[in-house]
Amino acid sequence: MGKEIFRPEGVYAAMLTPFDEKGKVNETVLRKIVDFLIDKGIDGLYPVSSVGEFVHLTPEENMEIMDICVDQAKGRVPVVPGVSASCAEKAVILAKHAEKIGCKSVVACAPYYFTVSQEIVEKHFEIIADSIGVSLVLYNIPFAANKITYDVVKRLSRRENVVALKDSSGSMVDIVHFMDKIRIIGEDLTLLLGREDIFFPGLMMGATGCMVATGCIVPEILKRIHKYFKEGNYDKAREFQFSILILLRAMWSLTMPIGFKAAMELRGFPMGPFKQPLSDAEQYTYQITKSRIERIMTPLLEKIEKMEKEEK
Repeated sequence: MGKEIFRPEGVYAAMLTPFDEKGKVNETVLRKIVDFLIDKGIDGLYPVSSVGEFVHLTPEENMEIMDICVDQAKGRVPVVPGVSASCAEKAVILAKHAEKIGCKSVVACAPYYFTVSQEIVEKHFEIIADSIGVSLVLYNIPFAANKITYDVVKRLSRRENVVALKDSSGSMVDIVHFMDKIRIIGEDLTLLLGREDIFFPGLMMGATGCMVATGCIVPEILKRIHKYFKEGNYDKAREFQFSILILLRAMWSLTMPIGFKAAMELRGFPMGPFKQPLSDAEQYTYQITKSRIERIMTPLLEKIEKMEKEEK
């Protein structure tokens, strides 16, 4: 089978997963989130993400999320789901399902839980890439999985259907060295930011997009950063980059992804019970932090709404 070469670019929403009172995927709310994101002009959807808690779900539940997002999107924007797993065998099962339902690309991180060699990391991605007829986005998230070294990315970039690297290290040092290694050998590997803190700096260095949680929560702001960058209005892009940092610090002050879910609820989407229950003390901290997030987010959204009215 020939490889279908699709390169995700622009602002992709790393989607949070809503649950019902029984802890199952809340299909009704998930469909509303898909419509919300598309209405806000998102460039693509990235369900079954880290912030979407794929590690807490069964393969069947993760496939269900893919199915719902693809069905609700109805081709309006690309759906590029995560297929990360602790071993290639499980990742291939998810990737083949994504391909079957019409996704043009998938995202996979390196093996996690066990520390493995870079030879195993490289083989992991080779098996996934060779098993599917769609494109593959490498996902570097060293705080949760084995890291991917510059040379492994360089070698994998020579493969026809390895089209992009999503880097969530948060390190501009790593980002520029990844890009330089690929540049030297003349390959064309798209770089996507996995940390919204450095979206604008990453764009300035040659990244072409992002796949981030705030793309699901405040897509308007991420789209503004991208828009102003493309227009060459770097002062405005910088302004909006700084505008989300205090919000990010507030969300990260709670255990991942609880702060992000609090922000998503403030946008009107009930996210349901947490997969990792909080103690009484943590519940109190959660409520305090959620109120803080609301105080931060409200003026940001009001500013965007005012700008949108003025532009009409």
